[in-house]
Amino acid sequence: MNNLPKVLITGNSSGLGLGLTQLLLEKDWQVFGCSRRGCAYQSDYLNDIQYDLAHFDRIPVALTQLLSDVQKLNLVVLNAGMLGQIRNLSETPMSDLQRIMDLNVWSNKVIFDWLLHSGIEVNQIVLISSAASVLGNKGWSGYAMSKAALNMLAKLYAHEFPDTHIAAIAPGIIETQMMDYLCEKADSDQFPALKRLQQARGTETMLTPKQAAERIIKTLPDLKSFTTGSYVDLRQILAPEEYKALMSNWNKAD
Repeated sequence: MNNLPKVLITGNSSGLGLGLTQLLLEKDWQVFGCSRRGCAYQSDYLNDIQYDLAHFDRIPVALTQLLSDVQKLNLVVLNAGMLGQIRNLSETPMSDLQRIMDLNVWSNKVIFDWLLHSGIEVNQIVLISSAASVLGNKGWSGYAMSKAALNMLAKLYAHEFPDTHIAAIAPGIIETQMMDYLCEKADSDQFPALKRLQQARGTETMLTPKQAAERIIKTLPDLKSFTTGSYVDLRQILAPEEYKALMSNWNKAD
């Protein structure tokens, strides 16, 4: 195994996960990826496995196969997740909530447990959360609940990984396939928080996946100034005025 810095990224087939994969390969990292569709990006330094993390029982097998020769991970990015439908919580079926929680929260618990017992040294773990986890805007339902639970997952596992810095982060708004649904199909009249996203689309406020990846990598050292297990909105570090505006108007934030 080479001496390149090594990262595990879940959900690396598209969006932010793919942006992180591409950026870190360009920066001469070795990337280990896991996603439901598999990553189409090609590199000698990309080790990728196609697997649906919603199937908990096989996650340890998949990770053992993917990381069999790895002794140290400089970074783990737990990015895989799903949005679900924007609608009132009272109208959201339990089956939908369970699917969201399974992927956004419980699959990450299985990964944490595997890493804890794997013997692999892990320097830093970043969980991709969202401002929705604290804003609680109308319509965000299972997604907001799952991201709030993810924040607590980070805080609780910080006690069990004393040598690893852990943070759940909100990376800002990113131009992804999820944004197609939020800006074009979801009802912004019924769910006013969507209007801010629609206004941001096509402006510098909405980041490309590569730009969002660059922001995350840039702030990795800064994250360590926060207590391990913290939830951190990256706008606190990089765009404090934007963050202040976000938090001052709950109905128009993401």
